[in-house]
Amino acid sequence: MADPIKHITIVGGGTAGWFTANMLSVFFGLQKNHPANRMRITLIESPNIPTVGVGEATVPSMSLSLQQTGISETEFFKTCNASFKLGVDFAGWNVDAKGKPFSYINPFNTGHRVGGIDPGYYYGRFGGSGASFVQTISPAQDLGMMRKGPRPLGSKPFTEPVNYAYHLDAGLFAKMMQGISVARGVEHVLDDMVDVERAEDGSIAAINLKETGRHEVELVIDCTGFKGLLINGALDEPFISYDKYLANDRAMAVQVPHPEQTANGPKFIEPVTRSTALGAGWSWRVPLFNRIGTGYVYSSAHRSDDEARDEFLKHLGDAGKEAEPRVIPMRVGRTRNSWVKNCIAIGLSGGFIEPLESTAIYMIEMAVRWLIAYFPDNSYPDSLRKRYNEVASGLYDEVRDFICLHYALGNRTDSQYWIDAREELEVPDSLAENIEVWKHAMPVMTDLKSQHLFSPEVYTAVLQGKRIYQMRDDWNAGLSLNLNRDMWRKHVSGQRHKISQFVKAMPDHVALLRQIRGDTPAQEAPSPLMGNMQGLPGQQAPLQQGSVPLPGLGTRRTPVIKTPIAPADAGDGNLL
Repeated sequence: MADPIKHITIVGGGTAGWFTANMLSVFFGLQKNHPANRMRITLIESPNIPTVGVGEATVPSMSLSLQQTGISETEFFKTCNASFKLGVDFAGWNVDAKGKPFSYINPFNTGHRVGGIDPGYYYGRFGGSGASFVQTISPAQDLGMMRKGPRPLGSKPFTEPVNYAYHLDAGLFAKMMQGISVARGVEHVLDDMVDVERAEDGSIAAINLKETGRHEVELVIDCTGFKGLLINGALDEPFISYDKYLANDRAMAVQVPHPEQTANGPKFIEPVTRSTALGAGWSWRVPLFNRIGTGYVYSSAHRSDDEARDEFLKHLGDAGKEAEPRVIPMRVGRTRNSWVKNCIAIGLSGGFIEPLESTAIYMIEMAVRWLIAYFPDNSYPDSLRKRYNEVASGLYDEVRDFICLHYALGNRTDSQYWIDAREELEVPDSLAENIEVWKHAMPVMTDLKSQHLFSPEVYTAVLQGKRIYQMRDDWNAGLSLNLNRDMWRKHVSGQRHKISQFVKAMPDHVALLRQIRGDTPAQEAPSPLMGNMQGLPGQQAPLQQGSVPLPGLGTRRTPVIKTPIAPADAGDGNLL
């Protein structure tokens, strides 16, 4: 009979390693002086290898992770210089009929049906009486333009009247996870890996370290980044490149100050991530409390590093005068099987898709959740390993398809890069089939094999954001539907009134952050506010501490947001 696993070894630190250690330490209830029969977790990381710094922007599931791992919201915001994220502003990814670039937002929350019909059909035919599609279903765009926070002053921690995610300092976040994990009993070994010993069955038996010698392993987690030292190196598991679908293979990152500073910090902070289309890729902008992270994701086939640097610094303008961007080669794709023998790859070793939708930390989070759900004994049952690999591969392909959609439906002709992205790159079969369907019908659940993160409503928001149904004659979803124009106009009017009242009641984003951080006195939230917002798209009930056991986290089907704001102040930073 198989025995339980009593020791987990994590190789590699950074966001992937310490996030994994933190979540596992909660599930296994580690203590500093744990009994010998309890689980041990050891994290080994090199003191000489810097981390990439993945993930300065997140998706809404991060709020749940913080709560379930017992992390104080105040400490999180203050330690990681976090800010709220209501979406991603796609700036200049498409152009209108006159060739003028425009912006659009894809929200984390979805809209209500109108007379039982997807609002996308109504918007595609009748428009929004001057409002964007997002402005008919979500307050995200209006909050972003007004630079307001997503909840009232004095609200309880993790309150979510609308869905939100976070911007955070990836390096500080990893250090925070490290401190919490070590305090809970995770053993931390600073040493360089020399080589790996294989057992007769091909599994990893031990890791030899430069200073501390041989380290025997049972279950080992590879968090060694793009190199995949265990999964791709020692175990020789193939890496499946997505380069035939996605051209971008390089990134450069830098940090810049906020454009307007006061004695008490930045004058304003936009509660959105921005993605601005450039000549050979796109530039991100992630506004933290203390600075802005920015960078350029680009194709080396269309720009040399020097050319990309010049273009990026020109995009930054005055904010980039002293900037010295560091170049990060990206391995885009996934390891064929994330779980091989007794080794599981989490983070960049498992795979990476360009950071357009801020999925890097989410992929880590889900990898750990699924490990907990399918946690093995020391016989490592094939059934568990197979199921884990199926869901992990499905998530990578899900994200790949959604990213590819942005390029496949682009219409820019001002550079060879954007022409090639639309005409030369392959479109995955799963996405190509859906694109043909969506010309005639709005996305529905049965279209998607995997929708852990990107639901049909998210695809609808992108299709509407790109104005596909308004600008292309061959896209005519719902042509035969009998849609009631008056019902739609009444619905839009009601939604706009409700959203405008909500946005008016919300505080300045900086003021909200300062109060959460403890920089200003707490205030009581106006009691009528939340009651008046019943039915607001995206409203969530607060999580009760301890009410959801870690193994059953599942996923929150939360679309992704985008917000057109005022002109970019400072470009974009760190690998999202």
